[in-house]
Amino acid sequence: MTQQSSKQGLTLKQSGIRWLLLAVLVFIIDIGSKFLVMNTMDYGWPNRIEILPFFNLLYVHNYGAAFSFLNDAGGWQRWLFAAIALGVSGLLAFWMRRTPLQNRLANGAYALIIGGALGNLFDRLYHGFVVDFLDFYAGTYHWPAFNIADTAICIGAALIIIEGFMADKKETAS
Repeated sequence: MTQQSSKQGLTLKQSGIRWLLLAVLVFIIDIGSKFLVMNTMDYGWPNRIEILPFFNLLYVHNYGAAFSFLNDAGGWQRWLFAAIALGVSGLLAFWMRRTPLQNRLANGAYALIIGGALGNLFDRLYHGFVVDFLDFYAGTYHWPAFNIADTAICIGAALIIIEGFMADKKETAS
């Protein structure tokens, strides 16, 4: 049996689809943290909470994508990023269905990205913007503020890259 046909023959119980529970957990933590920020902090820079010499909590709205990409594009980006989030989440769920449950790295990565993408999608559809509140800086340089969903997406993407290198090593070792 080829590798492709064995992947197609996975039952739901054998597939990585169970990892969607991690996506739900990421979504809940992300949305919960954003509502906590919105209900306990005042908006904007003067109201930041200094936590460490390189980190603030800062409640801001992001109308763009990760790290404020296309933040000032005029509104159309809301629908573009919503469509991308749905498309990527659907594709990753499809891949999870075809990936064995035991492939923790790939399934965990897909789940982190799905949970983060859906967390930011919820914000875009419910608020019209994404709530960001994590502000890291060095000296006077501040990275664009971000949130738990953005963090999950970045970690998931890094895990996919790592998994790709590990798969290459396994293939060259065989």
